[in-house]
Amino acid sequence: QYQGFARRSTNEVLQLYSAHGQQQKLQRSSVVTQLRGSIKKRLKQDLKSLRSFALELSKDFQRQSKTYLYQVLTAVQEIQLQNEALQMFQIKAFDLEQSLQEVTERYEKEKQKRRALHNSLVELRGNIRVHCRIRPLLPFDTAAGHSISQDSSFASILPRAEDSSETVLVKCSRPGHASVNKTYHFERVYSASESQDAVFADVAPLLTSLLDGYNVCIMAYGQTGSGKTYTMLGPQLEENFAFSLEDESELGIIPRAAQEVFRLISEKPPGSYWVEVSVVEVYNNEIFDLLAKDTCGKVSGVKRDVVTTKEGKNNVPLLTHETVENASEFLHLVNKGLQLRVRHPTLVHAHSSRSHLVVTSTITTIISEDNFGTSWEDEQTSQRLNREVSCTFPQKMRDDKSTSSSRASSPAQLEATEKLKQVKTRLQLVDLAGSECVGMSGVTGAALRETSFINRSLSALADVLGAIAEQRSHVPYRNSKLTRLLQDSIGGDAKLLVMLCISPDQKYLTESMQSLGFGTRARQVQRGQVKKKNFPVPSKAK
Repeated sequence: QYQGFARRSTNEVLQLYSAHGQQQKLQRSSVVTQLRGSIKKRLKQDLKSLRSFALELSKDFQRQSKTYLYQVLTAVQEIQLQNEALQMFQIKAFDLEQSLQEVTERYEKEKQKRRALHNSLVELRGNIRVHCRIRPLLPFDTAAGHSISQDSSFASILPRAEDSSETVLVKCSRPGHASVNKTYHFERVYSASESQDAVFADVAPLLTSLLDGYNVCIMAYGQTGSGKTYTMLGPQLEENFAFSLEDESELGIIPRAAQEVFRLISEKPPGSYWVEVSVVEVYNNEIFDLLAKDTCGKVSGVKRDVVTTKEGKNNVPLLTHETVENASEFLHLVNKGLQLRVRHPTLVHAHSSRSHLVVTSTITTIISEDNFGTSWEDEQTSQRLNREVSCTFPQKMRDDKSTSSSRASSPAQLEATEKLKQVKTRLQLVDLAGSECVGMSGVTGAALRETSFINRSLSALADVLGAIAEQRSHVPYRNSKLTRLLQDSIGGDAKLLVMLCISPDQKYLTESMQSLGFGTRARQVQRGQVKKKNFPVPSKAK
């Protein structure tokens, strides 16, 4: 009975459990169905909202795209208009550049014409050409406690090359000093940046005059340390003070003039010219021959004197003249003389030249007296005569004309020799010693005496120019050996060019203005037209 009751209770429990499981399954199925329906409904609502948002976004994008496209089109049109305007401006700028170039070319031509006319006027009046060179600031400007000022007042006193390279403007306004504002005019002004090439380019035309029968003199004037020796010679070697030939762009007027003279001679018939060189210095108002040799054959400076010939010309008896055949021999002799030139260090310049250096090149031209007013018959005749000249006037006999005729190898050559005439022209290249302020240079003893002689000789040179400018009856050439030595050149027998050398440092302002004043007075000298040597004028063959 109990077992049957227990078995029946177990079946009921299983049935109840099964019914309960089915009921839970039905409930879960109902919940899933409801959940699925709500999700589906929610998805439909979200999809509808998303579609509406997408449509709205698309419409807004289309509106903004149209706006931006309109703006882009407007910008493109503006750019096109600006490009067209820019092209118009470029065309106008090109036209203006062409017009400016044409005006500049016309201006340069007119300036050249004006300069040529001015040079012609200078030739007719016999005026002295004056060029001015302003050197750059150098390391020794800061030596001996003289520091270079960096304030604005320093720049205001620098001489400046302005107005087509023909004007020097000097301005200075220093506390405790009178203000300075002066303008100086010269034939040519070189700024600190201009090279040796630019300087010589304006000097070279004078050298052509040598072979045309004119004497030429070029001298450098200025205070000590202003660049005179560099302008005339170029950079010098420390060990022997000879000028260096390594860098041709740095060569000064003297070596360049030697090269130019022999270049011009090379274009002439061979044998018709020869060149002699002398090198002297004027030291303590005495003339020394720097090429003279002692009894042992060693070059040593020998004192010479200046005498006046019957013709009224000045001459230095027994002066050594060496014949040279090319520029190298010329420069070798100049370097030999430079090694004997007196130098002494000062506070202003460590290698200050204490003497005036005068390098004289005498060019002898051989011409036939038969050719005065007549012409060469042909080129072969010219060459034949030149060969005869070369045979008749060998190098050794050029120093003694009396022996040249005796060495003619035949009567025909002797007869040809008698028909020849010599015409001598002279090129003087002068590197003057610098004017010096004793208070700044700090010299004492023998150097002080040298300074005194240097300043006196330069004062004598200024007095001579002043007397010529004022056309006085007496010109004091005899006040100095320097002016006596240069009398022929200064007095009107040569085309004379003075190269003023100026220092830009403010501590040299007084000396710089003295040099500029000297150049201004020199420009006012009217010596009359320079005389040409008696050259034949060939006439055309009939």
